[in-house]
Amino acid sequence: MKKRALCALVSLALCVTLAGQAAAAESSVSFVVNGITLAADVPNRVEARTTYVSYWPIVSALYPNATAEWVNGQAEVKADGLTLHIKPGAQYVEANGRYLYVPDGVKCEGYSIMVPIRTLCQALGAGVEWDGTQSTIQITSGSGPILSGEQAYQADVVYWLSRIIYAESGNQPLDGKIAVGNVVLNRVASPRFPNSVYEVIFQRNQFTPAANGSINRTPSAESVVAAKLCLDGANTAGSALYFVNPTVAPGSWASRNRPYVATIGAHAFYG
Repeated sequence: MKKRALCALVSLALCVTLAGQAAAAESSVSFVVNGITLAADVPNRVEARTTYVSYWPIVSALYPNATAEWVNGQAEVKADGLTLHIKPGAQYVEANGRYLYVPDGVKCEGYSIMVPIRTLCQALGAGVEWDGTQSTIQITSGSGPILSGEQAYQADVVYWLSRIIYAESGNQPLDGKIAVGNVVLNRVASPRFPNSVYEVIFQRNQFTPAANGSINRTPSAESVVAAKLCLDGANTAGSALYFVNPTVAPGSWASRNRPYVATIGAHAFYG
């Protein structure tokens, strides 16, 4: 009953509109969960080589006691050890306080909310493999759902990463916020820079907010989400180590000396 109520609400409120915005190919993929083939009518489609699937058939096959409700504009799924939030149009799903990136957004089609199969299985703690010979996606249960955000994220890292993201790109789209976080984490991983988020941010003459104190402003909720997305592998800036606002700093050192990577929002990124 909960599932039917959820689907009806989603369909009326969002799915018809969002489905009209998507250009995708119907998929003839079949799904096998723990050796059992699911019904042939599991909604799925392929967009940009990513297989999207209706989340509920997969969730209910792996977690038979799961429930789903429509809460504050999103699907809320609960099962043993799992709380999952899936919002149509969002560029992420939240699972146990973890934020998993969905670059092209959660889709809605007909009565179904659809997410990339690999992202969904990551949230559910399940393994996923593609069998090209039979056009089958094999899904197997793991040891349990994804570890919680409290276990996976270091509080001090989230604290400082979210603040530099907000100070440098608080008015930018989510992809731009992620890109700024990527630069910080890329520097941490590079032998040319300090090896912690805090030290990278406060390295002398590198980030203006660290020098003028704006780093200490309370970050927006989306900046915190962006930090967590970065820590869970979201990447929009590739291997970039520098970024500048070319309007504010035309002819910057980075633009003259480092390879161009991308422009995202108001920032240009360089490797």
